[in-house]
Amino acid sequence: MIVKTRAIVLREIRYRDQSKICTLFTREYGLQSVIIKGGRNPKSKLAGRFIAGTILDIVLYRKTTREIQLVSDGNLLFSPMVPQPDIERFGIMYRIIDMVSQSIDGQEKNIPLFSLISSVLEELYGTSNRFQLLYAWFLLNLVSLLGFEPSIHRCALSNEEITPAMLRENSTELSFLLNPGGVALPASKAFEKNENRPLPTAAYVLLSALSSTPLTLLKNIEADPHETDLLCKLLEEYCTLHLVHLPHKKNVAIVSQILSE
Repeated sequence: MIVKTRAIVLREIRYRDQSKICTLFTREYGLQSVIIKGGRNPKSKLAGRFIAGTILDIVLYRKTTREIQLVSDGNLLFSPMVPQPDIERFGIMYRIIDMVSQSIDGQEKNIPLFSLISSVLEELYGTSNRFQLLYAWFLLNLVSLLGFEPSIHRCALSNEEITPAMLRENSTELSFLLNPGGVALPASKAFEKNENRPLPTAAYVLLSALSSTPLTLLKNIEADPHETDLLCKLLEEYCTLHLVHLPHKKNVAIVSQILSE
């Protein structure tokens, strides 16, 4: 059956002389392993299109009984190579792809997740700076979409509103709890069973702003690079803790079998 869908390239490996095998996250069919025949041949119309991070509209020869599908065409929409390669942009792109790869497994259709990832990558390729802020926004929205949104506006332990309590107690530092997940007031630090990380007030203000700002208005947020980097590390640790770390054994086995032929 010939089908069309939008796809994000998560991974690519060489196959035989001039072809490649890619792992795609597609809008309609979830995770798909595909072969791009002649994909490394400079003369091929598909050459240079199926690289990690690209977003394409593709045509698949799809069979439910076949583990690896065949791509017959691909129209490139967005690429990390355009307008020009950037080392920092590539670094954030690969961190996004790594989080995505940990978040999905199987061929289940997930349009909200696909829309989040594609919109963030489009924004990443269209901006010349503020990559870290975009990554922090992505992580926060990813965890929320996957069902373990941290408590930001109320204390994760006492349920007390954060901002009034901060003003009342003149707090300069909060805590971020990795489990159960969310911001905690200073008085809650006595709970030893909960892993917590220090969260300066300025970083909390940025976190709160990110939680209520749509992607299109992200450019309006004033963010200190130090606070942004702190939030990226904190949210990345939180995501990593909550994501299921299971290797995609089925895909790995398929690729290994093909490469051994």
